[in-house]
Amino acid sequence: MVLWFSLSNFFSIKDTVTVSFEAEKITTASARDLADNVFTAGKKQYLKTVGIFGPNASGKSSIYKALQFCVQMILNSHGNHDGGNFNFVPFKFDGYDEQPSSFAIRFVCNGTEYEYSFTLNRKEIISESLRDFSGGRGAKVFLREEKIGKPKSEIYSFGEGYFVRPLDVAQSTGRTTLFISRAAQMDRELAQKIYQFFYGEFYVGSPLIHNEYVVDLFNRNKKLLLEALRMADSDIVDMEVRNERVTVPVLEQNPRYGVQPMMQQKNIPRFLTKHKRNPDIQFDLMTEESEGTIQIFSLLLVLLDVCQNGKTLVVDEFDLRLHSAMSDFIINMIHASDKAQFLFTSHNTNLISTKKFRRDQICFTNKKEDGSTEFYSLYDFKDFRENMDAEKGYLQGRFDAVPYTATSVDTIKKLFE
Repeated sequence: MVLWFSLSNFFSIKDTVTVSFEAEKITTASARDLADNVFTAGKKQYLKTVGIFGPNASGKSSIYKALQFCVQMILNSHGNHDGGNFNFVPFKFDGYDEQPSSFAIRFVCNGTEYEYSFTLNRKEIISESLRDFSGGRGAKVFLREEKIGKPKSEIYSFGEGYFVRPLDVAQSTGRTTLFISRAAQMDRELAQKIYQFFYGEFYVGSPLIHNEYVVDLFNRNKKLLLEALRMADSDIVDMEVRNERVTVPVLEQNPRYGVQPMMQQKNIPRFLTKHKRNPDIQFDLMTEESEGTIQIFSLLLVLLDVCQNGKTLVVDEFDLRLHSAMSDFIINMIHASDKAQFLFTSHNTNLISTKKFRRDQICFTNKKEDGSTEFYSLYDFKDFRENMDAEKGYLQGRFDAVPYTATSVDTIKKLFE
């Protein structure tokens, strides 16, 4: 379970942006009607869904990209080599391209609450820390400060009882590698648990159709998937998956000639659909079904796993190519679960409704005068009453996060002139 995360100096995000799943104390009748939108853990309530709305280039995707980058660092940085650049761009104005970027996340893993954070520039890790909040005070698991000096024993400090031979891991951790990623690779138990959380409990982006993960999900959830497709008004009545052996180009390091394109055989899953009109005829999902069908199939696959097992999913523009009724169906799936979490971005203004979401679930991004992203929620507007039309207010620019464009025919005629 994710409690909150914050980030700074990533793409259009200049100052610290914090996205929280912790529910505000809203006691209105409208909030009581939306009781399924929250769940209780311990003594607090948490949001099942958080939607981010705003004009193009306002920073919605920057939040998604930063999360994606940071999760990939946790999972894959043990394979990094010193000397390269990290694949992200800091905020480019006001000298921030020379400033460090930061990421922090508070989450619950195996019943224990942790806070993990790190800072870095484009070339190296600057600091990293993990704290254990099971006792309420934030006990130090480890702290890394690269600016202190060269000996690893000075750069790192460790809390008692969390890691076996932690300095052995530190000695193997380069300036472009996160300690938590290296410790997981070196079979340290706590690090592996946290690694598995970010690998299997916290998904950023819906999975690609062509990988083993979705094939496993399909095989485990085929009946549920077909029923969900039926409820989503699809006429698909059956599906199957076949592995096909195909030859694909890959890049390999040749000792004599450097990186060379090579051909390699691999198994590619092929999803086949059958329709109500004639179940004897099969259709190839990727080439003969609509983009919307492919999108809803991919989302439903991972959503079933997220909803059944209380996981967290982050998707950028989740309703792209989908009818608004399909968007409502997906949101309702999350709200029908016990404690699944879904963070999404969208341009669908129909979702900006206090009949569908609590005020603390509706968030906005806006581009400020300096070009940076501003992030806030509908809850921050204390003068907004829940009997007001939130979508209308958004389109009128009441919450700022709407594009102000001159779109009249006469104005566009002047452009052509």
